Amino acid sequence: MVIGAGLAGFGELQQTRAAPHTLPIATTLDEDLARVVKQGKPLVVMVSLDGCPFCRLVRENFLPSLEREQHLTVVQVHMRKSTAIKDLQGRRTTHDQLTRTWGIKVAPLLFFGKNGSEVAERLAGASIPEFLQRLFTRAHPQSSTVFYLDI
Repeated sequence: MVIGAGLAGFGELQQTRAAPHTLPIATTLDEDLARVVKQGKPLVVMVSLDGCPFCRLVRENFLPSLEREQHLTVVQVHMRKSTAIKDLQGRRTTHDQLTRTWGIKVAPLLFFGKNGSEVAERLAGASIPEFLQRLFTRAHPQSSTVFYLDI
């Protein structure tokens, strides 16, 4: 699916035949963060929930442009999964426990980390247009996509 151009087009979903976009599952957030800090960029963590249609929409339609156009690293943490992970400080935990520690109760949620702390307001799913309007706040004039992350 693709969202139409501009903020006014949030509701204009179109089917595409592209393969679904997958995000890497986070296993070492401390190492991911250290790597992107060297580049002067934030780490984008998407917290998702299995079966969540809004998570799928964000993951497959909007996050690829952040990765491609803005060269941001995006990783995924799953609510309710017992998958092992090292948190931003290198402590071992699980995806489920990490989301509870962070106080996350809704998905999708985007968390922006840099230098060990959050650098922008968390974006939590409510309605897709409202969520995306907060995420993509202005058009990037030199981009082939119409959205630009402003953090």
